[in-house]
Amino acid sequence: METKNNGPRVIISGGGTGGHIFPAVSIANAIKELRPDAEILFVGAEGRMEMQRVPDAGYKIIGLPVAGFDRKRLWKNFAVIVKLLRSQWKARRIVKEFQPQVAVGVGGYASGPTLKVAGMMGVPTLIQEQNSYAGVTNKLLAQKACKICVAYDGMEKFFPADKIIMTGNPVRQNLVANKPGREEAVASFGFNPEKKTILILGGSLGARTINQTLIAALDTIKAHSDIQFIWQTGKIYIQQIKDAITTATGEAVRNPRIPAIPNLYVTDFIKDMASAYAAADLVISRAGAGSISEFCLLNKPVILVPSPNVAEDHQTKNALALVNKEAAIYVKDVDAMEQLVPVALETVIDDKKLKVLSENIATLALPDSATIIAKEVLKLIDNDK
Repeated sequence: METKNNGPRVIISGGGTGGHIFPAVSIANAIKELRPDAEILFVGAEGRMEMQRVPDAGYKIIGLPVAGFDRKRLWKNFAVIVKLLRSQWKARRIVKEFQPQVAVGVGGYASGPTLKVAGMMGVPTLIQEQNSYAGVTNKLLAQKACKICVAYDGMEKFFPADKIIMTGNPVRQNLVANKPGREEAVASFGFNPEKKTILILGGSLGARTINQTLIAALDTIKAHSDIQFIWQTGKIYIQQIKDAITTATGEAVRNPRIPAIPNLYVTDFIKDMASAYAAADLVISRAGAGSISEFCLLNKPVILVPSPNVAEDHQTKNALALVNKEAAIYVKDVDAMEQLVPVALETVIDDKKLKVLSENIATLALPDSATIIAKEVLKLIDNDK
């Protein structure tokens, strides 16, 4: 790995989900905007989403053979420990060859060994904690970190207060640049701009409870023809959902618009999320930190259904941080089958409620997060010099 110029050299490490990758790429882009001569190297986990998404964004990435701990089957962790040791050895070689002036961790499997090794080798480190409840890795890395960028109040209960900077979470830049108008956005899905529209987000892979709840509610959706539904299922569940629609209607699903349920649009992946958000009067979503930051920035009324399958139940804590400020509606995962669709149908026609949710969530938005973090990254390089 030969360096090509005298610009800043930055390692950005982490990934595993879109919630880690989008902020990482946004930070890299912001660094490049401030310093076009910067050299940026990503370090991810082999076989994870970042190994494709980061090169797609135009950056080089090296993978570590790291994996997460199995908290339920502890006997399976011997192989995980071996992978962790191999990852630390490989991370040491990467740091030695690339000679970064700063290392940034955004969470995810790879950030642990990368930032630990970088810190031990004298490289200044910055971590970005996206959630309202800090993960184990970031709590350990915080001891050596120079700066800790957070998105929620009260994070001094996890981190040294003098290191914390309130920056918010970086979001995908294309969501806020050149936003389409609502009418244009609704029409792009083949829908009527005069009708209310609910956007259901199943995540990049899929949210099982949300998808199963919607499958069970197909008859209800069809009966409410005055309301339109854009349903992003995630790739794992799309075929199961198409089969369920075929069973319910007797018609095969050949395109996102369902002729037998004309107020329903179903797809595994929405490429143009800016239009999807612009079209939505109400959003149904898991409570990932990155998604919440997008809802805040776009002032979107949202019903949050936190995933119970995440470390330290951090999605519930993310959701309650908004609910306590009357900035979102909260439906427990175990109650979703019974409550989610009725609550959504009731909320989307209540203009007063939508307005309150939109105004309150807007007050929590922290714009320009990526640029603020990028400036802190570059400051660490200057200070180190």
